[in-house]
Amino acid sequence: MTEPSKVIHVRNVGHEISENDLLQLVQPFGVVTKLVMLRAKNQALLQMHDLASAMNVIQYYTNVQPSVRGRNVYIQFSSHQELTTTDQSSQGRKGDQDSPPNRILLVTIHQMLYPITVEVLQQVFSPCGYVEKIVTFQKSAGFQALIQFESQQSAVQARSSLQGRNIYDGCCQLDIQFSNLNELQVNYNNDRSRDFTNPSLPTEQRGRSSQQPGYGDAGSLYALQSSGGRVAYGQMGNAAAIAAAFGGGLPPGVTGTNDRSTILVTNLDPDKIDEDKLFNLFSIYGNIVRIKLLRNKPDHALVQMEDGFQAELAVHFLKGSLLFGKRLELNFSKYPSITPASDTREYAGSSLNRFNNNAVKNYKYCCSPTKMIHLSSLPQDIAEEEILTHLEEHGTILSTKLFEVNGKKQALILFEDEAQATEALVCKHASSIARSVIRISFSQLQSI
Repeated sequence: MTEPSKVIHVRNVGHEISENDLLQLVQPFGVVTKLVMLRAKNQALLQMHDLASAMNVIQYYTNVQPSVRGRNVYIQFSSHQELTTTDQSSQGRKGDQDSPPNRILLVTIHQMLYPITVEVLQQVFSPCGYVEKIVTFQKSAGFQALIQFESQQSAVQARSSLQGRNIYDGCCQLDIQFSNLNELQVNYNNDRSRDFTNPSLPTEQRGRSSQQPGYGDAGSLYALQSSGGRVAYGQMGNAAAIAAAFGGGLPPGVTGTNDRSTILVTNLDPDKIDEDKLFNLFSIYGNIVRIKLLRNKPDHALVQMEDGFQAELAVHFLKGSLLFGKRLELNFSKYPSITPASDTREYAGSSLNRFNNNAVKNYKYCCSPTKMIHLSSLPQDIAEEEILTHLEEHGTILSTKLFEVNGKKQALILFEDEAQATEALVCKHASSIARSVIRISFSQLQSI
């Protein structure tokens, strides 16, 4: 049996687990003075302030299985009695990087939910120094890139500041090692490789490489995430964000060039519609500024979106959809905005707007109405029967599935047709179940 030590050895540390996650696991027992991540081995070493703290950690987790981000990790005393400066640098380098520092980085992207192009990588890494060349490729380890800096110092700084960070909120985590290559060879300038020192290189015809389908130009970076919060490196434009969410290109029929943000909605059922119901439906496609029901034309309404791209998205996906038995007609209004008045409903700044945070992720869920809806922000102890009772007035429910994601309860509900699912979303988004305000969106899954 390993002799008790201030140093704790943690195994099965996946790439999705950050240093901060491990600190939260052991800090209730005492101060952590040093931490070494051994990424290549899926391990970590943590040194507690004293032996008593380390023993308390081991004793507690002998009876309780520690779990981080849904993954079981295994904790024991380390054979090290103390982590020295040499341990933290050279041992971390040997275990984590396998190559000495140089100006070329090998970057692996984990949890890659959105396409990553050379433009995105260039914007992520260029704050650390001049990026000369980038080559991307697909290996068994996942999507990888080789990034060559002008200087070794810039590469060292990039690895130090970006290791373990997320390109997009909650996904696309960077795992960075030093490459053993001396120089990158780039033959083409396209979305898979780029020599920024030689812009005159030809572009390779698409389809000749092993590029994954749909990995087109995703545009600029939205934000870089870390345990300490978001570090912005440029705001991703709406068109670029939706291109990334849809796998590299805008949906057919969406141009991304519309600048009219106000939509005229007609053929509504005036007896059943109100501003909040329209908000619930249109907020799937962007943030809502204000809504006005036209009293002189009871089946007409104006919906002002945050920008023209979101308005185009709403028109594209909702035109012709059934709502309360009537087929919606949507057109861009001749009015650039809705004038605030007593008969308009303000939604700018509403916490219920879905695109206040993590816009990239929300664009991913934009689609035409479907038979299936996705419920989130549910109470932890909710039962399927409660969900059925809450929604069954809107149509025939064929199946349900209750599940957890990162410890949060969610559900999928399959209705008999799209009109019933749309009515449930319009009427029950932002409604309350057991004092929890639930959120509803359309799901693009075909079955449960």
